[in-house]
Amino acid sequence: MTAGPTFEKIDPVRFIGNYSSGKMGYAIARECAFRGAEVTLISGPVQLETPSSEIKRINVTSAQEMYEAAMNAFKDADVAILSAAVADFTPETVQNSKVKRGKEDLVLKLKPTKDIARSLGEVKRNNQFMVGFALETNDEETNALGKLQRKNLDLIVLNSLNDANTGFMHDTNKITIFDKKGRRTLYDLKTKQQVASDIIDYLTTFIAE
Repeated sequence: MTAGPTFEKIDPVRFIGNYSSGKMGYAIARECAFRGAEVTLISGPVQLETPSSEIKRINVTSAQEMYEAAMNAFKDADVAILSAAVADFTPETVQNSKVKRGKEDLVLKLKPTKDIARSLGEVKRNNQFMVGFALETNDEETNALGKLQRKNLDLIVLNSLNDANTGFMHDTNKITIFDKKGRRTLYDLKTKQQVASDIIDYLTTFIAE
């Protein structure tokens, strides 16, 4: 289980990040633990308590650290649920000291981070399952279905920043689940804990088919 943002360092005091609170991922981790699953939660930097003493939590900061932890944990996992908002790019060079304000513009050169979902999808065994997430602002369904196929996912959970009270930092979410069998299921706006229950219900039914 991955959750939260990643922070990509620019210098010792600055980073590139996003607004992910980790609430959705932590709700799913809690739901899985409540149902008796053995959960490893790989968490980016968030202000949340581990939702259960039964959960093994691994704290990471950068996309590279999350990639390494996820690849290692997946070896012994039955399911990977990838809800983290991982940075797509990271600074090519990290400054050792604080960058001072100057007269000229500061130009950052970025390089792509490793695609965690795609990397896991490439090594996924037939008895393993993967759930991905797509937070979109446009062409939501097309982008979600593209990720489902490219990354060898079994399910993808779509939510849109165009829907009110959804996405980063909210306590509610409105999702659509697509699966690799071509099915599409829409859900109403609910609390993130209720959404977590819907996702795990769908996943357990899918696995049992």
